[in-house]
Amino acid sequence: MNDDDLTFEERQAAIATAQAAGASWAPVDLTSVLDGTYRPLLPSVGRRNDGVGLFYPGRVHTVASESEAGKTWFALLACRDELADGRDVLYLDFEDDEVGVVNRLLAVGAPRAEIAAHFHYVRPEEPVTTGTGWARLLDVLGLPELTLCVTDGVTEAMSMHGLEMKDNTDVARFGKLLLRRIADLGPAVVALDHVTKASESRGRYAIGAVHKLNGVNGAAFVLENRKPFGVGQLGKSTLFIAKDRPGQLRRHALPSREGLHWFADLAIDSQTEMDATTDLWPPKPGEDESKRNVKLMLSVSDALARAGRPLTKGEVEERVTGKAVDIRSALAALVDEEFVELSSGAHGAKLHRLIKEFVDVGF
Repeated sequence: MNDDDLTFEERQAAIATAQAAGASWAPVDLTSVLDGTYRPLLPSVGRRNDGVGLFYPGRVHTVASESEAGKTWFALLACRDELADGRDVLYLDFEDDEVGVVNRLLAVGAPRAEIAAHFHYVRPEEPVTTGTGWARLLDVLGLPELTLCVTDGVTEAMSMHGLEMKDNTDVARFGKLLLRRIADLGPAVVALDHVTKASESRGRYAIGAVHKLNGVNGAAFVLENRKPFGVGQLGKSTLFIAKDRPGQLRRHALPSREGLHWFADLAIDSQTEMDATTDLWPPKPGEDESKRNVKLMLSVSDALARAGRPLTKGEVEERVTGKAVDIRSALAALVDEEFVELSSGAHGAKLHRLIKEFVDVGF
């Protein structure tokens, strides 16, 4: 049968089917833009302590950091806020298990009843394309009050789907396969990812192909740890905006180093494993993170690493190029942020020992 054999009604039905299959190729209605009725998309999912939203509904976001910088804590704070408003949350976990995630959610103050009713935890062990995987996910994605989907472990998720994190084509394929596919149904999607250990080889933000950043149509965040998290101590990380596609978040941030914007400070004071005071403070004028001399801190860290032994302040100054006052400030910052440990040497000398390599999230 060819087109000439079709009735008028059959031809119209065929055209309608073809149009539905390729709907994105149809011209977009520009009326609201031209008549001034268009309103920009605002971040309304999750919130900072001052009420400013974190994520855009229906958009893909990333949060990248080294391990133990607070990515999961940050995501769970947003989950807690959405649960408190009576909304549903989907958590796709490719790294942890339900015990670790739910205990943290309880620790940040989410009530058990709200978790039981509205927190939907999924720990996939096979690709979403396997069997009824996507259909089962749709049971949750179809909930009218679902506003947030956290994907914890992007690298692990891609590996599970047979995709290579350093391949741009595979990164784009994964975005269409899962992240963008979920976001298109309405919730804000937040993908938790890693940065490489070495600052000189990590690229712009997360491990892998640059398309990870290009595929973000919401916001990309970077978390940098300042003071380690742990039971019985106050930990702190700084949250930077690396990309803000809709452009509504940066106005609530302060310009920082090399294109990043300082958006918040994540503070977690863990009294016990099940009790943590958590805050996401807005940045304060006069405490701009750009004042930290990151390049000099890297140089001091490298000098201590090469020395292979604790150094006095004078020995550090001899090994690092720069003004003595700036070198001392960089050394003090490394001590404050627990990269360097102070101890007493002979004749009352103060010795500086490198505890861990200082790395930066810069480009």
